[in-house]
Amino acid sequence: MFSTAFDQGEMKNDKMEAQKGLIPSTTDFVPGATRDLKEGSKVSARTKWCRLLPTLAEMVVSQPTAAKASETLLDFLHENERRLRSEASVKMLSLVFNLALEATQMLMNVFSPRNEVLAGCSAAETIYQSLRNQHNDRPPATEAFWQEIYHLFLAALGQSPMYQHARPPAFLSMEGAVAGRERSRDLDRMGRHIEAWVNRYPDGLNRDAVNRRDENRARILRYFKAHLSDWQDYRWHLAHLVRDAKTLGQLVRLTAEEREAIALARARHLPFAITPYYVSLMDREPSRKRDHAIRAQVIPPLDYVERVSEIKANCPQCLDFMAERDTSPVPLVTRRYPQIAIFKPYNTCAQICVYCQRNWEIQDAMAPAAMASKEAIRCALAWFRRHRVLREVLITGGDPLLMPDATIEWLLGEFQRMGHITRIRIGTRLPVVLPMRFTRRLLDVFGKYHHQEWCTISISTHFEHPYEITPDVRAVIEAIRQIGISVYNQQVFTIENSRKFETVALRYALKEVWIDPYYNFNTKGKDETAAYRVPIARIVQERKEEARLTPGTDRTDEPVFNLPRLGKNYLRAGQDHNIIGIRANGSRVYEFLPWEKNLIPAPTYIYDDVPIYDYLQRLARRGENVEEYQNIWYYF
Repeated sequence: MFSTAFDQGEMKNDKMEAQKGLIPSTTDFVPGATRDLKEGSKVSARTKWCRLLPTLAEMVVSQPTAAKASETLLDFLHENERRLRSEASVKMLSLVFNLALEATQMLMNVFSPRNEVLAGCSAAETIYQSLRNQHNDRPPATEAFWQEIYHLFLAALGQSPMYQHARPPAFLSMEGAVAGRERSRDLDRMGRHIEAWVNRYPDGLNRDAVNRRDENRARILRYFKAHLSDWQDYRWHLAHLVRDAKTLGQLVRLTAEEREAIALARARHLPFAITPYYVSLMDREPSRKRDHAIRAQVIPPLDYVERVSEIKANCPQCLDFMAERDTSPVPLVTRRYPQIAIFKPYNTCAQICVYCQRNWEIQDAMAPAAMASKEAIRCALAWFRRHRVLREVLITGGDPLLMPDATIEWLLGEFQRMGHITRIRIGTRLPVVLPMRFTRRLLDVFGKYHHQEWCTISISTHFEHPYEITPDVRAVIEAIRQIGISVYNQQVFTIENSRKFETVALRYALKEVWIDPYYNFNTKGKDETAAYRVPIARIVQERKEEARLTPGTDRTDEPVFNLPRLGKNYLRAGQDHNIIGIRANGSRVYEFLPWEKNLIPAPTYIYDDVPIYDYLQRLARRGENVEEYQNIWYYF
């Protein structure tokens, strides 16, 4: 912070500048910051900000209009940037300096008149009205809003806790083997820290989990009066999908809210089904201590059911968050990139994932009319033949591997014979929800077309949590890999797998069964999936903190945000998105740049994120120590 980063000779000048309202006086804000640490969470973020910057707060309040208050805030930040870039800042720790500069520039973005227009909100006006206790017709500033403002100004002043207690590694002052041994001791400590976190999240390969699943399987088979041989037949599972709360409640214990949500979903004709195999992955008790991610994928929250019902009644097209209707040149085809397109011949799944981006298109699991007509399929194949710049096709749906083996073989042959298609990617969740589908016959079909005339096959799947990975999964993936086919995972980053090192635990489990992490999708901005969404700052934090501690071959996935109409935005590429506003409810407003930004003048996309403060409160209610996540505010 300035009080420690600048020498004593600067403090007199600091106070003079503070009197002009341009920068804080160190003698003003340091006592307030210390008091906040003692009082902890009892102090509101608004009070903390006023203590941090009393002179600035007074100047904002004294302005005649919100526009003048905005100018005051911008003047402060411009002066702060000037000081950060001055010779005096050399004494600051470089990491503190860089964060301070980044936070300053981000706040200047937020208070920019141009960005206020784009975002449709004014953080300066919210601050002004809140400090003057005026709200007019505008939403009042929430604690989540002030938490954002406080933490960002804290960082801009060089006072964030991110490096507050950090010390340079001792080995840097040593040389040779002595330095190497000290460095190794540091790394051992880090390794034990990682191990302790990862061990919080059991996978489905450990003996306790295997025993629980064996008991579950026996109970499910008794309920359906079936035999172990039936369990190995994927067709038996499809014929016995669990479609209602009464049946599911006979197999595992449900909470009253889970029963109500399932019953309401069925009453309102929303798709719901779970394979017996996936039910066996649930724990008998409804505590969700281990199976939280599994239950959350298939048991919809009440607010989701109510919101989807409302949207379907009033604006059904709004459920198409990705606006695939605008990127579909012909039926069954979606295209957002130059050399790959999506082909969707089969529009249903073995079970329904609540937060799937396409579940709104599906009438129900294993819907009888899911197979596209021969005419539509032939039309789509003809389109692929005409577009010879395409190198890859992603066959997805729905789940295409639920089609008959003969149909799958025919489609693979059609694409392989096109000549310009060099890779066929199959998007399927069956390794997760129905591994029995990968019969010897299906594997033989894959083997027939993989590597034929330089056309290869790969599989993309969706494991969300290490608890989904079982001995059955390992056996199936081993059989697939023996053919030479690569298997990739696309995780959806939700509150169910966003705790510290929870995704690291998934990566470790995936690699243990020969699956390569590929994408880590930030949950999209669909209103109906609010219960699952996580701030962008958290997925960036996960990548830069937890994932960075793991071997490079484990962290091969890329964190991305899928933009409607435009496609994937790579979240590690900071130039591809900017924060342009903070709403009164605390949500950051992002402007996303399209992947074509350096090629054509494509439009940008404005997105309202999940308030960080709200997310942290939800983690706290789940028993997490939110102090472990305190750096989340400083990822943009």
